[in-house]
Amino acid sequence: MGPLHNLASDLTEGAITARTSVHLDPDLSDGSVARRPGWRASLGQVGSAQTHLAKQGVGPGDVFLFFGWFRQAERFEGRWRYVPGAPNVHALFGWLQVGHVHKADAAGCPAWLEDHPHVQHAAHIGMDNTIYVAGERLVGPRHRVPAAGAFRGWGAELQLTAPGCSRSVWRVPRWLLKNPEQPTLSYHRDPARWRIDDECAIVQTVCKGQEFVIDVGDCEEASQWLHSLVLRHGTSTWAQA
Repeated sequence: MGPLHNLASDLTEGAITARTSVHLDPDLSDGSVARRPGWRASLGQVGSAQTHLAKQGVGPGDVFLFFGWFRQAERFEGRWRYVPGAPNVHALFGWLQVGHVHKADAAGCPAWLEDHPHVQHAAHIGMDNTIYVAGERLVGPRHRVPAAGAFRGWGAELQLTAPGCSRSVWRVPRWLLKNPEQPTLSYHRDPARWRIDDECAIVQTVCKGQEFVIDVGDCEEASQWLHSLVLRHGTSTWAQA
């Protein structure tokens, strides 16, 4: 594919270049940049996003599923472009099960986190600066499933956007809507946002939102779904004990 900045520059018409400042967050692959010994996958959160996670009680043992905005791209006449007519979709691109939670401005952060942007710029990054660090293995029936990683390639199971719908309309597993009259996904507790679609649920997601939290308890369906997704599509390049 070539340098990533070429792809980004072409698709943003030069708005993002090789000189644009970015950081890895979530940071899921040890091969992305040079690492310190002891590195683990991590996610940094701050401000209102972290406040929401804290109020929802997110901590060790909980799982993040990361989604983003995607559109199919192709090489055309020596440059990258979006495929004409290709839909904009939300899709999953990685996961992380929390092993430890660190306050980024605290002295207790492990040494390998010192070059993490949330630690390097802790004095300026904002309130409730927090880093969620992956455990060793994904808790569940299969003990060799990594606790964090990226989903490789593409598959219909990774797409959240319902086929033929706008990006913000999601088709999700039915277990996310145990009681249609009382939805429990944070920011989406209005029953009018939901409807049943065969063995799935359709939800109109909020216009702005980064962290949607649901407590699935000991739901076996949810556990099996997650492990199946990771086993089929997951890849992890960081060493574990």
